[in-house]
Amino acid sequence: MAPAWVEHALWWHVYPLGFTGAEPAADTAAPVTHRLAHVERWLDYLVDLGLNGLALGPVFASATHGYDTVDHLRVDPRLGGRADLDHLLAAHDRGVRVLLDGVFNHVGDQHPLFRAALAGGPGSPEAELFRIRWADGEPDWDCFEGHRSLVTLNHDSPRVVDLVADVMTHWLDAGADGWRLDAAYAAPTAFWRQVTDRVRAAHPDAYLMGEVIHGDYPGFVAESGVDSVTQYELWKAIWSSVVDRNWHELAWTLGRHDAFLDAFVPYTFVGNHDVTRIASRVGDATLAGHALVVLMTVGGTPAVYYGDEQAYRGVKEDRAGGDDAVRPPYPPAPEDLAGPDVAPDGRPAHDRHAALIGLRRRHPWLHTARTHVVEVTGTRLAYESRAADGSAALLVALNLDDEGGRSRRPPMRGPSRPRAHPARVASPAAAGRSGRRSHPPRGPVPGGTCWGGGPGRAAPPTTRHPAAGRTGQGATRCAQGSGSRTATVTSTSPATSTGPAATARGSS
Repeated sequence: MAPAWVEHALWWHVYPLGFTGAEPAADTAAPVTHRLAHVERWLDYLVDLGLNGLALGPVFASATHGYDTVDHLRVDPRLGGRADLDHLLAAHDRGVRVLLDGVFNHVGDQHPLFRAALAGGPGSPEAELFRIRWADGEPDWDCFEGHRSLVTLNHDSPRVVDLVADVMTHWLDAGADGWRLDAAYAAPTAFWRQVTDRVRAAHPDAYLMGEVIHGDYPGFVAESGVDSVTQYELWKAIWSSVVDRNWHELAWTLGRHDAFLDAFVPYTFVGNHDVTRIASRVGDATLAGHALVVLMTVGGTPAVYYGDEQAYRGVKEDRAGGDDAVRPPYPPAPEDLAGPDVAPDGRPAHDRHAALIGLRRRHPWLHTARTHVVEVTGTRLAYESRAADGSAALLVALNLDDEGGRSRRPPMRGPSRPRAHPARVASPAAAGRSGRRSHPPRGPVPGGTCWGGGPGRAAPPTTRHPAAGRTGQGATRCAQGSGSRTATVTSTSPATSTGPAATARGSS
């Protein structure tokens, strides 16, 4: 069971080495560079966006990308020193929780303990910490997914349990609120259980989230003792459904997602430091807005990857340096972000994020909401997100049709080929004032929702949503664009009708 504060957590995920423009490789002779202050200067931006958590990528001493750690108790000198991290952890004073990224499946091959193991041979005390085999005096070792420089720890060793539990407790003592456990899927759940039990004994309010790609998510959570895991199934279904014009994939995945929610609350996202950016993946910023609507209206603990809220592009490639495009530097301050002449999608994407994050904050029950698919075709999806206790609900309608009802599969664009589509988030009232005509969706929505008429057009008869029978109120009226790609979120209960519905709208 995750700590109570996680119910309201909304994360901004930042990869510090990229965000701050740090050198790609550490130079042991170089002086400490105090770059973490650059992250701190963006905390007001994080809060203004409506978020309240900072999920940091690696900040500990490493040889290159941060996931080849050489010292878990020392801040990477490319980012600063201990005082710099302590100052960032004080973000609590601004209402911001901080999540650290722990790499405990493996270490970098320059880690002093590994160097000592190689120098001391099979009888050395350090050799116990790794899975080293000695043949004719030559060492060979287990490594992470074929990367020889990422040396796998021996998770059967009690000393490795001690090492990891002590590091995690050390930084929680310093003020961190929790840990993302990198490559958690690669270490045995029995190992994680020993570690998490130790850590929780000292910090019962810490949030522990493991990176798990495939497999039995609920089983991993139950056996390992973590609070949550990364919901890659949902991530894949969201972008794939948009790209393939096949909402059936997402509809099926939402059923799986509901089953996970019976056991734990997944960590949800549409972008992170390891994957192609959502705007590049689906083809444009408007369609990326559809992905955001799903992220913010289904159960889970959502995270926004830095840059996605500005419609950044970036394609991950399977080569050395292939992550660089999705881990770019940010300017010195928010006012230095590129303007509309350079980044025409930036401000609309930011405003869309702010509106949907605001919707999420107004309805905290969405953290554990269950979904019910009302209607699904290849290009149109309507689903209801309902509070676990049935007290509140939202109706979400997503449309991938282009003008005239045509469906088009977009090409994936890299960072050098941005494309602008007008997009905004507005209340139904604002949509009516804009002068755009509003039409009901083509074909009935079983159970119904209310589709408003634009100026000079009578609205179709109001249809009561199934929620109305339980709440005594019909669905809130909202606008739906004609023949263009739209996403609409509508309150269907008194408990959620105090704020306006949000409409993420754009046309191509």
